Amino acid sequence: MLAKIADEVPHDGDFLFEPKWDGFRAIVFRSKDDVFIQSRDLRPLDRYFPELHEVLLERLPGGVVVDGEIVMPTKHGLDFGGLQMRLHPAASRVAKLAKATPAAFVAFDLLAVDGKSLIDEPQRDRRAQLEKLFKKIRRPLYLTPMTRDRDLAVDWLKRFEGAGLDGVIAKPATAAYQPGKRAMFKIKHVRTADCVVAGFRWHKSGKDTLGSLLLGLYDDEGTLQHVGVTSAFPMAMRKQLVKELAPLRKDALQRHPWRAWAGVEAESSRMPGGQSRWSAGKDLSWEPLRVERVCEVKYDHMEGDRFRHPPVFLRWRPDKKPKDCRYDQLEVTPAYELAKVFGA
Repeated sequence: MLAKIADEVPHDGDFLFEPKWDGFRAIVFRSKDDVFIQSRDLRPLDRYFPELHEVLLERLPGGVVVDGEIVMPTKHGLDFGGLQMRLHPAASRVAKLAKATPAAFVAFDLLAVDGKSLIDEPQRDRRAQLEKLFKKIRRPLYLTPMTRDRDLAVDWLKRFEGAGLDGVIAKPATAAYQPGKRAMFKIKHVRTADCVVAGFRWHKSGKDTLGSLLLGLYDDEGTLQHVGVTSAFPMAMRKQLVKELAPLRKDALQRHPWRAWAGVEAESSRMPGGQSRWSAGKDLSWEPLRVERVCEVKYDHMEGDRFRHPPVFLRWRPDKKPKDCRYDQLEVTPAYELAKVFGA
Protein backbone atom coordinates (compact mmCIF):
# COMPACT_ATOMS: atom_id res chain seq x y z
CA MET A 1 0.00 0.00 0.00
CA LEU A 2 1.35 3.40 -1.00
CA ALA A 3 0.82 7.01 0.03
CA LYS A 4 -0.02 10.22 -1.79
CA ILE A 5 1.44 13.57 -0.86
CA ALA A 6 -0.54 15.97 1.34
CA ASP A 7 0.39 19.56 2.15
CA GLU A 8 -0.32 19.24 5.87
CA VAL A 9 -1.38 16.81 8.55
CA PRO A 10 -5.16 16.24 8.06
CA HIS A 11 -7.40 18.25 10.38
CA ASP A 12 -10.54 16.15 10.01
CA GLY A 13 -11.20 12.45 9.90
CA ASP A 14 -10.20 9.37 11.89
CA PHE A 15 -6.49 8.78 11.28
CA LEU A 16 -3.60 6.89 12.79
CA PHE A 17 -0.45 9.02 12.53
CA GLU A 18 3.01 7.47 12.29
CA PRO A 19 6.53 8.75 11.57
CA LYS A 20 7.69 8.28 7.97
CA TRP A 21 10.91 6.25 8.08
CA ASP A 22 13.75 6.85 5.61
CA GLY A 23 14.93 3.44 4.52
CA PHE A 24 14.02 0.49 2.29
CA ARG A 25 10.36 -0.50 2.30
CA ALA A 26 10.09 -4.24 2.87
CA ILE A 27 7.48 -6.91 3.51
CA VAL A 28 8.53 -9.86 5.67
CA PHE A 29 6.96 -13.25 5.00
CA ARG A 30 7.52 -15.66 7.92
CA SER A 31 6.53 -19.19 6.93
CA LYS A 32 6.71 -22.20 9.17
CA ASP A 33 10.37 -22.87 8.40
CA ASP A 34 11.84 -19.76 6.74
CA VAL A 35 11.74 -16.00 6.16
CA PHE A 36 11.54 -14.07 2.90
CA ILE A 37 12.20 -10.31 2.84
CA GLN A 38 10.74 -8.63 -0.24
CA SER A 39 11.34 -5.10 -1.51
CA ARG A 40 8.60 -2.84 -2.84
CA ASP A 41 9.58 -3.79 -6.41
CA LEU A 42 9.29 -7.51 -5.52
CA ARG A 43 13.03 -8.19 -5.22
CA PRO A 44 14.49 -10.39 -2.45
CA LEU A 45 16.51 -8.49 0.17
CA ASP A 46 17.61 -11.36 2.44
CA ARG A 47 21.11 -11.70 0.94
CA TYR A 48 21.86 -8.03 1.62
CA PHE A 49 20.65 -8.14 5.24
CA PRO A 50 21.60 -11.57 6.62
CA GLU A 51 21.57 -10.27 10.20
CA LEU A 52 17.88 -9.31 9.83
CA HIS A 53 17.03 -12.60 8.16
CA GLU A 54 18.32 -14.52 11.17
CA VAL A 55 16.62 -12.27 13.74
CA LEU A 56 13.27 -12.33 11.93
CA LEU A 57 13.46 -16.12 11.63
CA GLU A 58 14.24 -16.44 15.33
CA ARG A 59 11.73 -13.98 16.79
CA LEU A 60 8.67 -13.91 14.52
CA PRO A 61 6.14 -16.74 14.77
CA GLY A 62 5.25 -18.70 11.67
CA GLY A 63 2.34 -17.60 9.52
CA VAL A 64 2.81 -13.82 9.79
CA VAL A 65 3.34 -11.18 7.11
CA VAL A 66 4.67 -7.81 8.30
CA ASP A 67 4.98 -4.56 6.34
CA GLY A 68 7.76 -2.23 7.43
CA GLU A 69 11.02 -0.44 6.71
CA ILE A 70 14.64 -1.53 6.83
CA VAL A 71 16.66 1.31 8.37
CA MET A 72 20.19 1.91 9.58
CA PRO A 73 20.26 3.53 13.04
CA THR A 74 23.44 5.36 14.08
CA LYS A 75 24.29 7.70 16.93
CA HIS A 76 23.72 10.56 14.48
CA GLY A 77 20.30 9.32 13.34
CA LEU A 78 19.24 7.23 10.36
CA ASP A 79 21.91 6.73 7.69
CA PHE A 80 20.35 6.17 4.27
CA GLY A 81 23.69 6.38 2.49
CA GLY A 82 25.05 3.59 4.67
CA LEU A 83 21.96 1.55 3.91
CA GLN A 84 22.59 1.89 0.18
CA MET A 85 26.11 0.54 0.66
CA ARG A 86 24.59 -2.72 1.86
CA LEU A 87 23.33 -3.49 -1.66
CA HIS A 88 26.70 -4.90 -2.67
CA PRO A 89 27.14 -7.81 -5.11
CA ALA A 90 29.93 -9.46 -3.10
CA ALA A 91 28.70 -11.72 -0.29
CA SER A 92 31.93 -11.21 1.67
CA ARG A 93 31.44 -7.45 1.61
CA VAL A 94 27.82 -7.80 2.70
CA ALA A 95 28.85 -10.03 5.61
CA LYS A 96 31.48 -7.54 6.72
CA LEU A 97 29.04 -4.61 6.58
CA ALA A 98 26.37 -6.61 8.40
CA LYS A 99 28.70 -6.78 11.41
CA ALA A 100 30.10 -3.25 11.12
CA THR A 101 26.83 -1.44 10.34
CA PRO A 102 23.89 -3.67 11.26
CA ALA A 103 20.43 -2.71 10.03
CA ALA A 104 17.12 -2.68 11.89
CA PHE A 105 13.53 -3.39 10.88
CA VAL A 106 10.64 -1.09 11.86
CA ALA A 107 7.21 -2.71 11.59
CA PHE A 108 4.16 -0.59 10.77
CA ASP A 109 1.48 -2.98 9.48
CA LEU A 110 0.41 -6.59 9.90
CA LEU A 111 -0.98 -8.33 6.83
CA ALA A 112 -1.35 -11.87 8.14
CA VAL A 113 -1.21 -13.72 11.45
CA ASP A 114 -1.46 -17.46 12.17
CA GLY A 115 -1.59 -17.98 8.41
CA LYS A 116 -4.76 -15.86 8.07
CA SER A 117 -4.87 -12.74 5.87
CA LEU A 118 -5.72 -9.45 7.60
CA ILE A 119 -5.70 -7.17 4.57
CA ASP A 120 -9.48 -6.71 4.65
CA GLU A 121 -9.44 -5.77 8.35
CA PRO A 122 -9.55 -2.06 9.36
CA GLN A 123 -6.21 -0.35 9.91
CA ARG A 124 -6.92 0.18 13.61
CA ASP A 125 -7.53 -3.56 14.12
CA ARG A 126 -4.38 -4.51 12.23
CA ARG A 127 -2.45 -2.05 14.39
CA ALA A 128 -3.84 -3.59 17.58
CA GLN A 129 -2.73 -7.06 16.50
CA LEU A 130 0.68 -5.71 15.43
CA GLU A 131 1.15 -4.20 18.91
CA LYS A 132 0.29 -7.54 20.46
CA LEU A 133 2.76 -9.35 18.17
CA PHE A 134 5.59 -6.91 18.95
CA LYS A 135 4.91 -6.49 22.66
CA LYS A 136 7.95 -8.52 23.74
CA ILE A 137 10.14 -8.17 20.64
CA ARG A 138 13.31 -6.12 21.10
CA ARG A 139 15.88 -4.46 18.86
CA PRO A 140 16.87 -4.64 16.09
CA LEU A 141 13.13 -5.17 15.50
CA TYR A 142 10.94 -2.19 16.37
CA LEU A 143 7.30 -1.19 16.33
CA THR A 144 6.78 2.25 14.82
CA PRO A 145 5.23 4.85 17.14
CA MET A 146 1.57 5.71 16.46
CA THR A 147 -0.79 8.41 17.70
CA ARG A 148 -4.34 9.57 17.03
CA ASP A 149 -3.44 13.06 18.34
CA ARG A 150 -2.99 15.44 15.40
CA ASP A 151 -1.07 17.97 17.52
CA LEU A 152 1.44 15.30 18.51
CA ALA A 153 1.79 14.27 14.86
CA VAL A 154 2.56 17.88 13.93
CA ASP A 155 5.14 17.94 16.71
CA TRP A 156 6.70 14.72 15.34
CA LEU A 157 6.88 16.32 11.90
CA LYS A 158 8.95 19.15 13.38
CA ARG A 159 11.21 17.21 15.75
CA PHE A 160 11.83 13.78 14.24
CA GLU A 161 13.52 15.11 11.11
CA GLY A 162 16.55 15.82 13.29
CA ALA A 163 16.92 12.06 13.75
CA GLY A 164 16.84 11.43 10.01
CA LEU A 165 13.15 10.65 9.56
CA ASP A 166 11.23 11.73 6.49
CA GLY A 167 7.90 13.18 7.66
CA VAL A 168 4.59 11.81 8.92
CA ILE A 169 2.17 9.22 7.50
CA ALA A 170 -1.60 9.52 8.03
CA LYS A 171 -3.52 6.24 7.72
CA PRO A 172 -7.35 6.15 7.64
CA ALA A 173 -8.28 4.15 10.74
CA THR A 174 -11.13 2.22 9.11
CA ALA A 175 -9.40 1.44 5.79
CA ALA A 176 -8.40 -2.02 4.61
CA TYR A 177 -4.89 -2.71 3.32
CA GLN A 178 -4.94 -1.85 -0.40
CA PRO A 179 -1.87 -3.18 -2.27
CA GLY A 180 -0.65 -0.85 -4.99
CA LYS A 181 -3.15 1.88 -4.07
CA ARG A 182 -2.22 5.29 -2.68
CA ALA A 183 -4.61 4.93 0.23
CA MET A 184 -2.51 6.75 2.86
CA PHE A 185 -1.18 10.31 3.07
CA LYS A 186 2.43 11.39 3.52
CA ILE A 187 3.28 14.81 4.83
CA LYS A 188 6.85 15.95 4.23
CA HIS A 189 8.75 19.16 4.79
CA VAL A 190 8.57 21.60 1.89
CA ARG A 191 11.38 24.08 1.48
CA THR A 192 12.82 26.16 -1.34
CA ALA A 193 16.38 27.01 -2.36
CA ASP A 194 18.05 29.12 -5.04
CA CYS A 195 20.56 27.00 -6.96
CA VAL A 196 23.16 27.55 -9.67
CA VAL A 197 22.39 25.76 -12.94
CA ALA A 198 25.83 24.50 -13.99
CA GLY A 199 24.99 21.88 -16.61
CA PHE A 200 22.41 19.51 -17.98
CA ARG A 201 21.87 15.98 -19.25
CA TRP A 202 20.13 14.99 -22.48
CA HIS A 203 16.78 13.23 -22.40
CA LYS A 204 16.74 9.57 -23.43
CA SER A 205 14.67 10.53 -26.50
CA GLY A 206 17.57 12.36 -28.13
CA LYS A 207 19.70 15.48 -28.27
CA ASP A 208 16.87 17.87 -29.01
CA THR A 209 15.33 17.36 -25.57
CA LEU A 210 16.67 18.20 -22.11
CA GLY A 211 16.58 15.49 -19.46
CA SER A 212 17.66 17.25 -16.27
CA LEU A 213 19.42 20.33 -14.94
CA LEU A 214 22.51 19.92 -12.76
CA LEU A 215 22.33 22.06 -9.64
CA GLY A 216 25.06 23.57 -7.48
CA LEU A 217 25.55 25.50 -4.24
CA TYR A 218 28.64 27.33 -3.03
CA ASP A 219 30.24 26.22 0.23
CA ASP A 220 32.05 28.42 2.77
CA GLU A 221 35.30 28.17 0.78
CA GLY A 222 33.61 29.44 -2.38
CA THR A 223 33.64 26.04 -4.13
CA LEU A 224 30.60 25.15 -6.22
CA GLN A 225 29.36 21.76 -5.03
CA HIS A 226 27.08 19.51 -7.07
CA VAL A 227 23.91 19.05 -4.97
CA GLY A 228 21.52 17.18 -7.26
CA VAL A 229 19.37 17.44 -10.37
CA THR A 230 15.87 18.61 -11.22
CA SER A 231 14.09 16.81 -14.02
CA ALA A 232 10.29 17.03 -13.73
CA PHE A 233 9.56 19.07 -16.87
CA PRO A 234 6.76 18.75 -19.46
CA MET A 235 8.06 17.55 -22.83
CA ALA A 236 7.39 20.92 -24.49
CA MET A 237 9.47 22.67 -21.83
CA ARG A 238 12.29 20.13 -22.25
CA LYS A 239 12.59 21.05 -25.92
CA GLN A 240 12.32 24.77 -25.19
CA LEU A 241 15.06 24.57 -22.56
CA VAL A 242 17.51 23.14 -25.11
CA LYS A 243 17.05 26.29 -27.21
CA GLU A 244 16.98 28.62 -24.23
CA LEU A 245 20.22 27.30 -22.75
CA ALA A 246 22.10 26.92 -26.05
CA PRO A 247 23.98 30.27 -25.69
CA LEU A 248 25.33 29.16 -22.30
CA ARG A 249 26.99 26.10 -23.86
CA LYS A 250 29.48 28.24 -25.81
CA ASP A 251 32.96 28.11 -24.19
CA ALA A 252 31.30 26.69 -21.06
CA LEU A 253 34.27 24.52 -20.03
CA GLN A 254 36.94 27.24 -20.23
CA ARG A 255 36.31 28.59 -16.72
CA HIS A 256 33.84 26.05 -15.46
CA PRO A 257 34.25 25.10 -11.76
CA TRP A 258 33.61 21.45 -12.67
CA ARG A 259 36.05 21.41 -15.57
CA ALA A 260 38.13 18.64 -14.02
CA TRP A 261 35.07 16.38 -14.04
CA ALA A 262 34.57 16.45 -17.79
CA GLY A 263 35.28 13.03 -19.25
CA VAL A 264 36.17 11.46 -15.90
CA GLU A 265 34.76 7.99 -15.25
CA ALA A 266 35.32 7.37 -11.57
CA GLU A 267 32.93 4.97 -9.87
CA SER A 268 33.88 6.18 -6.43
CA SER A 269 33.18 9.83 -7.20
CA ARG A 270 29.93 11.74 -7.06
CA MET A 271 30.71 13.80 -10.15
CA PRO A 272 27.85 14.72 -12.48
CA GLY A 273 29.17 12.32 -15.13
CA GLY A 274 30.40 9.59 -12.80
CA GLN A 275 28.99 6.06 -12.93
CA SER A 276 28.13 4.07 -9.84
CA ARG A 277 26.42 0.79 -9.02
CA TRP A 278 23.21 2.76 -8.40
CA SER A 279 23.07 4.22 -11.94
CA ALA A 280 21.97 0.86 -13.43
CA GLY A 281 23.77 1.50 -16.71
CA LYS A 282 22.14 4.87 -17.33
CA ASP A 283 23.98 7.43 -19.44
CA LEU A 284 25.14 10.02 -16.91
CA SER A 285 27.24 12.07 -19.30
CA TRP A 286 26.59 15.79 -18.99
CA GLU A 287 26.90 19.07 -20.85
CA PRO A 288 28.45 22.04 -19.02
CA LEU A 289 26.82 25.47 -18.99
CA ARG A 290 28.43 28.79 -18.17
CA VAL A 291 27.63 29.51 -14.53
CA GLU A 292 25.21 32.37 -15.06
CA ARG A 293 21.70 31.04 -14.44
CA VAL A 294 19.90 30.63 -11.10
CA CYS A 295 16.68 28.73 -10.47
CA GLU A 296 14.47 28.24 -7.43
CA VAL A 297 13.61 24.65 -6.53
CA LYS A 298 11.36 22.98 -3.97
CA TYR A 299 12.91 20.21 -1.85
CA ASP A 300 12.14 18.18 1.26
CA HIS A 301 15.49 17.72 3.01
CA MET A 302 19.21 17.23 2.58
CA GLU A 303 21.27 14.06 2.92
CA GLY A 304 24.69 15.35 3.88
CA ASP A 305 25.57 18.04 1.36
CA ARG A 306 23.09 16.96 -1.34
CA PHE A 307 19.34 16.92 -1.86
CA ARG A 308 17.94 13.61 -0.57
CA HIS A 309 15.33 13.47 -3.36
CA PRO A 310 15.34 15.30 -6.72
CA PRO A 311 13.99 18.81 -6.10
CA VAL A 312 11.18 20.30 -8.18
CA PHE A 313 11.88 23.23 -10.50
CA LEU A 314 9.78 26.26 -9.58
CA ARG A 315 11.08 29.24 -11.58
CA TRP A 316 14.08 31.09 -12.90
CA ARG A 317 15.58 33.76 -10.63
CA PRO A 318 17.09 36.45 -12.91
CA ASP A 319 17.32 38.72 -9.86
CA LYS A 320 19.79 36.38 -8.14
CA LYS A 321 23.52 36.15 -8.74
CA PRO A 322 25.10 32.66 -8.84
CA LYS A 323 27.54 33.59 -6.05
CA ASP A 324 24.58 34.22 -3.75
CA CYS A 325 23.49 30.56 -4.03
CA ARG A 326 25.15 29.24 -0.89
CA TYR A 327 24.56 26.47 1.61
CA ASP A 328 23.94 29.00 4.35
CA GLN A 329 20.50 29.80 2.85
CA LEU A 330 19.28 26.32 3.80
CA GLU A 331 17.28 25.67 6.94
CA VAL A 332 19.30 23.90 9.65
CA THR A 333 17.47 21.00 11.29
CA PRO A 334 18.13 20.60 15.04
CA ALA A 335 19.49 17.16 15.93
CA TYR A 336 17.14 14.77 17.72
CA GLU A 337 17.97 11.48 19.41
CA LEU A 338 16.81 8.45 17.47
CA ALA A 339 16.24 6.55 20.72
CA LYS A 340 13.50 9.05 21.60
CA VAL A 341 11.78 8.33 18.31
CA PHE A 342 11.80 4.58 18.92
CA GLY A 343 10.48 5.18 22.41
CA ALA A 344 7.75 7.66 21.46
